[in-house]
Amino acid sequence: MNFGSIDEILTFAIGRENEAVAFYNEMAAEATRPSLKEIFQNFAKEEEKHAALLSNISGNKEKIDSYEFKKIPDLKISDYMVEKEYEQGMPMPEILKIAMKREEKAVNLYQTLADQTDNAEGKKVFTMLVQEESKHKLGLESMYDDYLADQDN
Repeated sequence: MNFGSIDEILTFAIGRENEAVAFYNEMAAEATRPSLKEIFQNFAKEEEKHAALLSNISGNKEKIDSYEFKKIPDLKISDYMVEKEYEQGMPMPEILKIAMKREEKAVNLYQTLADQTDNAEGKKVFTMLVQEESKHKLGLESMYDDYLADQDN
C-alpha cells in the first residue's frame, strides 16, 4: 500500500472503520443471545469512535496527547484460523472466528500504516488504533475460548 499523504491514509482507514461498524451491527442483529447482541453493539460503537477520531485528528489533539499505551496480551487464537466469509445464520463460534480474523487484520493494517507514515501525529493515531483493535481481538478471543470451555460441561 502506498499513500501520497496523511489524508489518503486517513480516508482509507476511515473506510475500514466504517466497514467494521457495519459488520458488528450485522452481527448484533443476528445474535441469538442478548449478551452477545450487546457485545457486538459495543464493538460497533468502539469502531464508530475510531472513525470519528480519524475524521478529525486535529480536533482530538488533547485525546491523542493524553492517550496511555498499555501492553495488550495476544492469545493468538486467530492466528490458527482460516479466513472465511460471513453467511447469514452461521453458528456463533463461526461468527466469532470471522470477527477475530477481522480484528487481527485491523491490527496488522494499522501497524503497517504506522510504519509507513512519517507524520508523527498520524503515527501516534495509528499506534493507538493498533492498541484499540488489539483490545477487540483479545475480547473476541477470550469469548471464543470461554465458549469452547463451556462446551466441555
